[in-house]
Amino acid sequence: MAMEDMRAILRSSLGRSLHALGEADRLAAAWPVACGRAMAAHGEIAGFFEGTVSVTVTDAAWLSQMMSVRSILQNDLARISRVKVTAIHFDLKR
Repeated sequence: MAMEDMRAILRSSLGRSLHALGEADRLAAAWPVACGRAMAAHGEIAGFFEGTVSVTVTDAAWLSQMMSVRSILQNDLARISRVKVTAIHFDLKR
């Protein structure tokens, strides 16, 4: 089995196991799976309101990286968490 196939299985399994949690908790749990361990270490789900996920980012370099893959992160977060995500807003940590 290819590594990408294994990741898809794990993401699907995580999504099913999160169904008992609230939306914000499901998004927070899905974040490191959606973006990977390295990126997750530099961004944190700070909130969720009316479809928009707010992410606090540690520095400008990681902010740029996350913004470049925003649509991928949005789709992966929605698919894994099974929460309707219409946008992601990034803020630098102060």
